[in-house]
Amino acid sequence: MKYLALLLVISIFSSCESDRARSAVTESTVVKDSVLRMTANIAADVSNNGPQAWLRYFENTPGFFMANEGELAFRDYPSAKTVILTVVAKKISQVKLKWSNLRVDRLTDSLAAVGADFHEDQILANKQRLYIDGYFTGVAHFDGHSWKLRDSHWSVKPPAK
Repeated sequence: MKYLALLLVISIFSSCESDRARSAVTESTVVKDSVLRMTANIAADVSNNGPQAWLRYFENTPGFFMANEGELAFRDYPSAKTVILTVVAKKISQVKLKWSNLRVDRLTDSLAAVGADFHEDQILANKQRLYIDGYFTGVAHFDGHSWKLRDSHWSVKPPAK
């Protein structure tokens, strides 16, 4: 009888562990899929509506920041908004953004690390064309309604010789 009770307890614990593992895989897949949708939306929105579309994907919180080439580019959302609307959107008339090799690492149900190669074709206001390749990393945060970038870093590859 003792052995039967022991087997029953082991069976129950094994079942709980299996359910937890299955749940974690499901949660990870849901987070990954929703963050991948966010990155696809970013590329489409920026490509269709210009650099000011980025503001829809930056988290408007005191903790937001963005770095570029190892230097702080925006210390917070208000500085990002000011620079993007008064400088970047006037300098870049069109941009086509493409991601590749996207990686999403679920950190929690509401946080995920994102990494991706990117390519941008930019047409500047003076009609000059720029072709930029590099790597993007960031932390995405789900605020209960949508995923936004909490912080990010862009590294640009030097032009091929």
